Amino acid sequence: QVQLVESGGGLVQAGGSLRLSCAASGLTVTNCYMGWFRRAPGMEREFVAAIGSRGVNTNYADSAKGRFTISRDNAKNTVYLQMNSLKPEDTAVYYCAANRQQLFSVLKAGRADYWGQGTQVTVSS
Repeated sequence: QVQLVESGGGLVQAGGSLRLSCAASGLTVTNCYMGWFRRAPGMEREFVAAIGSRGVNTNYADSAKGRFTISRDNAKNTVYLQMNSLKPEDTAVYYCAANRQQLFSVLKAGRADYWGQGTQVTVSS
């Protein structure tokens, strides 16, 4: 059974940092494009960042560029999202996603094979 388990969320003041982790089991992430999405209260789920299977290519939403960094450690079957300079508008539940189809366009559209349960990030002003 495939599981994606996010961790690292929490409460942080504006300007602070958090590092989210997504640990995969039952799935070899080496063969997957991985991504992070978020859903703020009352909002639709939105794409945040994605990374190719080898960790070389990345893709970011405009809101994440320059502040967030996605990375992966295939040996640990884990993907990370380093979030710096956090803003109150970053408050959301953050979800990890994995897609065996290795296309950014597909993953960015939210068409993932697997999703995690999410981790709450709250940024206070």
